[in-house]
Amino acid sequence: MKRLLVIAAAAVSLFAQAQDYPGSKPITIVVPFAAGGPTDLVARQLGETMRKTMGGGANFVVENTAGAGGTIGATKVARAAPDGHTLLLFHIGMAATPALYKKIQYKPLEDFEFLGLVNEVPMTLIGKPQLPANTYRDFENYIRANAGKLNIAHAGLGSASHLCGLMWQSAIKASEAMTTIPYGGTAPAMNALLGGQVDLMCDQTTNTTQQIASGRVKAFAVTTAKPLSKHKLLKDYPTLQEMGLKGFDLTIWHGLYAPKGTPPAVLKKVNDALKLALKDADFLKKQDDLGAVVVTDNRMEPAAHKAFVAAEIAKLKPVIEAAKQFAD
Repeated sequence: MKRLLVIAAAAVSLFAQAQDYPGSKPITIVVPFAAGGPTDLVARQLGETMRKTMGGGANFVVENTAGAGGTIGATKVARAAPDGHTLLLFHIGMAATPALYKKIQYKPLEDFEFLGLVNEVPMTLIGKPQLPANTYRDFENYIRANAGKLNIAHAGLGSASHLCGLMWQSAIKASEAMTTIPYGGTAPAMNALLGGQVDLMCDQTTNTTQQIASGRVKAFAVTTAKPLSKHKLLKDYPTLQEMGLKGFDLTIWHGLYAPKGTPPAVLKKVNDALKLALKDADFLKKQDDLGAVVVTDNRMEPAAHKAFVAAEIAKLKPVIEAAKQFAD
């Protein structure tokens, strides 16, 4: 009887917390990467917008907890109190880290509550300006003629460019693997490409659009399932699916998460505020300026968000394991 009373008292306490949420305590959005990067910008813009859409004096702050491909920040949130005051904004790494890290300290599908997908960023396959190819078909022929002689850069294990490069190489089934050259971030990888020290890279539009527009790199294709018909610069580039890579669809997406066990009423309050934020005109413009496409489908709902991440884990895991490029 005493145990039942304790459980009942705890339930009443959680309900009361949910009713008063968020109260005067700030809501921290943990970004598992350094300040100034794309994920950090998305988090800050989202937090500012959700402050308005949640109302009630809600205050959002961003905390950067970088390291180990985002796993340090994700672990921190997984272990945080499940009261809705610690959230996680993570990109596609949420799906990639289970395969990249053998000693990961959390299970993405079991240790978090899913709050909704936020956005997606298209990716582009680009090459150094000295390449003789000008179209994807030309590039295909160039690859066949130079099998085993080409190299591909990325910004580090688990980065967007690393994952895209792995997926693309797996899809084209090249007779000989390209040499993969890791760099300590996007900037040095891009500088190596601009300088002709590496042959190609596959990275998100937030990092490539300016270089494509200036003609400093050659663009061959986009990685989305459908053409980017509304994108001023990339609307005429083919998708990799159109070029024969059946089912190829890769974007760098961001999702919002809470620790497992967060009260349902709190989760609903955050999800409701998120869905309103994703329709906010100012937020939409800022995301467009970043080259991101805000989610409008059912993946802004927790169940569909979780199903999407599960599918992404299943898609990335065999490719990462086949490449044997692990982070620990």
